[in-house]
Amino acid sequence: MMSVIEAWFMDESSSDQRLPHRLEPNQPVSLQELQKIGVFYWKLNADIYESDPELQKIREDRGYSYMDIITIHPDKLPNYEDKLKMFYEEHLHLDDEIRYILEGRAYFDVRDQNDRWIRIAMTKGDLITLPAGIYHRFTLDETNYTKAMRLFVGEPVWKAYNRPADEFEIRQKPQPPAGPASSACCGTTPARTWW
Repeated sequence: MMSVIEAWFMDESSSDQRLPHRLEPNQPVSLQELQKIGVFYWKLNADIYESDPELQKIREDRGYSYMDIITIHPDKLPNYEDKLKMFYEEHLHLDDEIRYILEGRAYFDVRDQNDRWIRIAMTKGDLITLPAGIYHRFTLDETNYTKAMRLFVGEPVWKAYNRPADEFEIRQKPQPPAGPASSACCGTTPARTWW
């Protein structure tokens, strides 16, 4: 499927996190700019996720052996408000974060090399990987609903480290390329370095 993603630099507003928070005028961020900070993207057919050969190839190529599905909605997720606040706290993980949107919409916000927020709009069929060590956060949009597949290499690691967390080795040294081994993604794999 065609790769289409929308991302932009965020404004400084502290209003509702579920709003788009675009700068005026809008300052889009390209897929190539996202790749430079280690964020990779695929557009898949979420209607066939259970049998999708493209998803299976990505999982095999990248070693994503564990998978579960989470539904984030006030009626579906226990302690919804607390969870949404927790997801929106700026944090990092020591492993890549991989999410595939099966239904609904959401936003991932990531920090660029200059510590600016980039908002990435996620919709049905979007699969994204955020590299270990990148500061990020997650929220829904105004629809308050998404259903997402969470993928991991091996057993899931759920530990998040809220900012500041620069003491971790993953934040101290240049990071090797970690781009997609599958051609279904976004093209070449650039090297990435942390700020």
